[in-house]
Amino acid sequence: MKALKPFRELLAAGGIHVFDGAMGTLLYAKGVYVNRCYDEISLSNPSLVQEVHREYAKAGAEIVQTNTFGANRPKLEAHGFQDRIQEINYKSAKLAREAVGASVYVAGSIGPLGIRIEPWGPTSFDEAKAFFREQAEALLDGGVDLIVLETFTDLTEIRQALAAVRELAPDLPVVAQMTVGEDGMTGYGTAPETFTKRLDEWGADVIGLNCSVGPKPMLEAIERMAALTEKPLSAQPNAGMPQDLHGRKIYLCSPEYMAKYARRLIQAGVRLIGGCCGTTPEHIKTLTAAVRALSPAKRVEPVISVAETKLPDVRITPPEEKSRFARKIVQREFVTSVEIVPPRGCDPTKMLEGVRLLKEAGVDAVNVPDGPRAQSRMGAIATSLIIEQQVGIETVTHYCCRDRNLLGMTSDLLGAAGLGLRNILIITGDPPKMGPYPDATAVFDIDSIGLTNMVKRLNLGLDLGGNAIGQPTSYFIGVGVNPCAVDLDYEIRRFEYKVEAGAEFAITQPIFDVAMFRAFLKRIEHCRIPIIAGIWPLTSYRNAEFLSNEVPGVVVSPEILERMRCANTSPEAGQREGLAIAREMLAEVRDIVQGVQVSAPFGRVAYALEVFEALR
Repeated sequence: MKALKPFRELLAAGGIHVFDGAMGTLLYAKGVYVNRCYDEISLSNPSLVQEVHREYAKAGAEIVQTNTFGANRPKLEAHGFQDRIQEINYKSAKLAREAVGASVYVAGSIGPLGIRIEPWGPTSFDEAKAFFREQAEALLDGGVDLIVLETFTDLTEIRQALAAVRELAPDLPVVAQMTVGEDGMTGYGTAPETFTKRLDEWGADVIGLNCSVGPKPMLEAIERMAALTEKPLSAQPNAGMPQDLHGRKIYLCSPEYMAKYARRLIQAGVRLIGGCCGTTPEHIKTLTAAVRALSPAKRVEPVISVAETKLPDVRITPPEEKSRFARKIVQREFVTSVEIVPPRGCDPTKMLEGVRLLKEAGVDAVNVPDGPRAQSRMGAIATSLIIEQQVGIETVTHYCCRDRNLLGMTSDLLGAAGLGLRNILIITGDPPKMGPYPDATAVFDIDSIGLTNMVKRLNLGLDLGGNAIGQPTSYFIGVGVNPCAVDLDYEIRRFEYKVEAGAEFAITQPIFDVAMFRAFLKRIEHCRIPIIAGIWPLTSYRNAEFLSNEVPGVVVSPEILERMRCANTSPEAGQREGLAIAREMLAEVRDIVQGVQVSAPFGRVAYALEVFEALR
């Protein structure tokens, strides 16, 4: 049998070549349940994987992709197979080669990590690249002819994947494929014009799209990409959008419909054509027959210009102009705030009575938590607006990542900025299982690090995709930090990421151990931003035990617990001791922090105000 020419020579020849279709769709159709780790099937049922490869080769595919889309450490760890990364990837490459012989190219499939990387999550660029390198190395050992990076939405993530492959095999061809929605944008709002230019600059040999949408939206995006690169283009659309039919997801695009659009994609400049979710060997067979006689369209000269991602020509609000609270902190004045949880219902009257006491007492701001302990209360944004509009005191609006996806968070933050909110404290949020609605689902598209990056971009006049939004937001960005975390190294590393992402101040969990707090401050001197210490006036021994054992991130020292136990002779005695402890904490941290946030236990504002006596 005639040996295959190197894949790079195939690209240089300028013809049209056909990928295979979906792997997961066929494995599911052959009886593999959706809760299985599909990548591991290469080990537990290798003949089934080879059967899929052979069916696609018989249908006319010139390039088959290994069964390794999710075979990276973070994704395999979810199934307990993280120790078999090398084995799964190596075996998958060998299976594909054995199944199709020497007449079909084998592409090593690498998909996203399934976790957020910087600037949207805690995983660094170097860590992400190491994950990709680990997978790519095993695929290369297995003898793949090329690498396909597929279904990426984050441009920074695919850059790390591309860099990892290039470090291992500088001359190996790499196909880099993003995935877009019906509007042609990635999930992060990045336009085809932007990611096409970037992937070209970063050295991808083929630039393309796969998954998420059917052939029509993909054609529209390809047409936008074609004028911006001389690199070959690839397209692997789904068989349309999945439809729910009696509880099952069905892809309705017929092989004939896919073939019709394959011809249009090729006429738009696509050189590598195939299918993704929902496509079968029948789709590939029909597609192959339809495109054999076609030649790729001649590239036209660019008729549009694409601006580099850069800051729009707008005025960025300096920190001291963002709010009165921000100005005091920038000027190194000591700030005071009190945390009041939003009401359980829709009537804020009782809460506003307490807020008015805070304003009369000269407190600088009211901290408004966002669904603390996963409880259902009035939203933090709405509560903050009511407070500012009806009482006239500034708020620090807590905003968590638990309940909204990226689009929802963007909408919320633009709306809140338009309504005048300025101070924001970004937190990841407590998981729903902590609260009274354990069956509620969490979103967690990004964590507090990613959201800090996102808000910083909004402050610069840019959305997630780098698109101008007009007038920038003017948020004074705060983050949470826990000086008494069990894994303090991890907590400090996350704090460093938050500062790098754009945090301008931080509020701590309640402080009950000043010596530990001082040690923490010393460790963050290299990246320290203004720190506001959390102070919690305990109300009883039971309250102290609850905080120590049931509230994440709060550490009540044994000495404080013992003091509260000894004061457990009456409710009044417990409150006096709790108040004394809070005043001591405030007095001891006064000179080493920029301000304090005093909590109002059970909404008792007067009790919280008594803590401030320590300042006088």
